[in-house]
Amino acid sequence: MPSLPPQARALLKSVFGYEDFRPGQAEIIAAVLAGEPVLAIMPTGSGKSMCYQLPALVDGKLTVVVSPLIALMRDQVRQMRAYGVPAATLNSMNDAAENDEARRGIRTGELRLLFVSPERLVMPGLIAELQRAGAARLAIDEAHCVSEWGHDFRPEYRELGATAATLGAQVVGLTATADKATRADIAQRLFATNPHVFLHSFDRPNLALNFAAKDSPRRQLQRFLDKHRGESGIVYCSSRDATEKLAAYFAEQGHETIAYHARLEQTLRNRNQDRFLQEDGIIAVATIAFGMGVNKPDVRFVAHADMPSSVESYYQEIGRAGRDGLPADTLTLYGLDDMAFRRRQIDQKDVPDERKRIEHDRFSALAMLCETPSCRRQTLLAYFDEESPPCGRCDICLGQVHVYDGTVDAQKALSAAMRTGQRFGAGYLADILIGEASEAVRRNGHDGLKTFGVGKDRSKQDWGAIVRQLFAARALASTEHGGFHLTQKGEDILFGRAQISLRRDPLTAKAPRGKRGEAPRATPLDEQEERVLAALKKKRLELARDAGLPAYMVFPDRTLIEMASRRPATLDEMRRVQGVGEHKLAQYGDAFLEALSDALR
Repeated sequence: MPSLPPQARALLKSVFGYEDFRPGQAEIIAAVLAGEPVLAIMPTGSGKSMCYQLPALVDGKLTVVVSPLIALMRDQVRQMRAYGVPAATLNSMNDAAENDEARRGIRTGELRLLFVSPERLVMPGLIAELQRAGAARLAIDEAHCVSEWGHDFRPEYRELGATAATLGAQVVGLTATADKATRADIAQRLFATNPHVFLHSFDRPNLALNFAAKDSPRRQLQRFLDKHRGESGIVYCSSRDATEKLAAYFAEQGHETIAYHARLEQTLRNRNQDRFLQEDGIIAVATIAFGMGVNKPDVRFVAHADMPSSVESYYQEIGRAGRDGLPADTLTLYGLDDMAFRRRQIDQKDVPDERKRIEHDRFSALAMLCETPSCRRQTLLAYFDEESPPCGRCDICLGQVHVYDGTVDAQKALSAAMRTGQRFGAGYLADILIGEASEAVRRNGHDGLKTFGVGKDRSKQDWGAIVRQLFAARALASTEHGGFHLTQKGEDILFGRAQISLRRDPLTAKAPRGKRGEAPRATPLDEQEERVLAALKKKRLELARDAGLPAYMVFPDRTLIEMASRRPATLDEMRRVQGVGEHKLAQYGDAFLEALSDALR
């Protein structure tokens, strides 16, 4: 295992203001500096970008960073420049002067980080330019985009392996989400030789994981948001129309909101994103078009108004909360309609059957995460082949969901589906089970079935939840017209060859109110510290607006909280606060000392 040069720790402190590395960073940076091909799979918020930023400063050579989004590249360049690191980007949103400045930095050798898209990298002339400049390293961010098995495949990433070979540079691939098949595909497509693979824990212990079956989704989301008033967060929706309607609804409830989706006019979209980045307490109500380009560390919550498309997507999206390592909250709403919609989406894709099977399996894993009778974190990490004990903090561990042997209930529901011809939906089956002789039931003669009324001890909503769980467990599959038919697993349960555990839906069998999970909180500040923190945030916003920067690029919340707690009185004392490097100390130190002094009078 290569050792880390002492210069690396010195630069970590002097440039970035950190006393020590986050878990896993040191060994990856040592391997990168030793010139090894490296594939690093690290959770969001664990400091992946440091694994190419610091080596570029240590060896003083140009690192080319491939990134999929222009917004993310521009954001990272601004962040690096805020630390005093020479960085630039070449992209289609640059004006001629910006591109000329970037190329001049390449020629003179002063540039340490150049951010480009894969399409820009293969444009005529740039590779030769980078070769002449002695580019030492190609860092490929979001490396899962190269793999067809990944959840975010981008064909243009396919050229990067050949491009790296032409450039003759060391390859460093980084991603937060890659299962075993995706990791193997990345290694094959990006690297000429087997890379040194660093697979770090996927666990994000600072995130609280909560799920709820849909029942008046707006009210459910409103209750969740009310716990987080004044905090920055994201609410994901499956449609553009829903983002605008929900953003307007939450604004009516007194929240500061922006809507974001791909069809918004570009100027408005940019303005909304800038507001989210620069201000505190903004809620972005967005489609998945929002997020990958957002590097805001102090997002305190992520909610899903609709089910994500896979476990990988879910993991990446909740990963946008709590990137500063402080506690953050998540809520995912799901329902039978969501599940059926996602299944239809997969079935309608113009892809080979094997690909559809894999996508169905991936979605089944997400459905099971929603309906799991065991610890959420344990179930999530198991998907990534990682073992863990129960977390003690998710809604399951906190006793908000009750699990029981549901085999008999499942057999009743499956029998109703079987005896009605395996073509009816959840509402109809629930009517059969509770003995509701609706017009449709009478017309079909199903009020005379043996299963008619066999489930009178439960409500219609209970039976809907049971059917949903059977669908999630793939004991039932959807028909072309929205009904259900039994799978082999369903037949095994029906005929007593298999058992199944079910959950009592917490919406109809509520846990005691005292056990409801509260939003996770960092170590609380006292009244004076809260007042000081508010003053520091006000000063940060002033400085950020003057510089046209997102607020966190001045200092993240974590640094301001430590300032409010330690209350440095001199520049030397401020230098000891985490996140205060020499460049930022010179730029902002006096302003924050003054703000501290004023707040403490």
